[in-house]
Amino acid sequence: MPLSNHSWSLSPKTAIAATLRQNRMFSSLNAADLERVAESCVLRVLQKNEVIFHEGQPADGFYIVQSGQVCVYRTTPEGNHQIISIFRAPQSFAEVALGEMSTFPVSASALEPSSVIFIRKNPFRERITKHPDLALNMIATMSVHLKNLVQLLQDVKERSIESRLAEWLLRHCPAAEAGCPAIIDLPMTKKVLVGKLGVTSETLSRTLGRFRDDALIRVNGPRITILQPLKLKASADGP
Repeated sequence: MPLSNHSWSLSPKTAIAATLRQNRMFSSLNAADLERVAESCVLRVLQKNEVIFHEGQPADGFYIVQSGQVCVYRTTPEGNHQIISIFRAPQSFAEVALGEMSTFPVSASALEPSSVIFIRKNPFRERITKHPDLALNMIATMSVHLKNLVQLLQDVKERSIESRLAEWLLRHCPAAEAGCPAIIDLPMTKKVLVGKLGVTSETLSRTLGRFRDDALIRVNGPRITILQPLKLKASADGP
């Protein structure tokens, strides 16, 4: 669960330790060891759209989201952002820095005002030698990231934008997924959704337009009314 608002009244190191405690990677550490890890961390406060690191930048550590939302993305040859994943508190990202890779293979930025905890590579590696559970937890976390990446690549390669968009709408609106007409307020901007689906803004607009013309949905700004969820589900199940 995200760190509650009252944690901002704590000292920075105590607040960092509280966030680390909520992250799966550090769940096995006792309070004293957790405080030692927190001592080598740096808290970064980010503005909306502020870049955390660029693709090709030296990978000297990884991050944990303390508040807000962060997206990890690659820039296509056309200059578009292909969003690989979105992270929220208390998730970690950029753990690839802990391996032999010397530079980040992706970029990351804040989707909204956020704060992230930077954990330096070398002190963390030293900590792993004393606490092997950290390595096991790190592998488990990276496995989840890899699974999500493989699914993304498979979807972009093998499934139509109609199928991916329909599935995304249903997944973010449980009532519609259950077969009931429902309303969804987009939890992100259309620009972010474009990056998440791996399409251009024009393609997204055309696909929403087709769904609207077929009376599957009604669009009013960021609010989408799903009128025929069963037919939308048929689109999601298609190729």
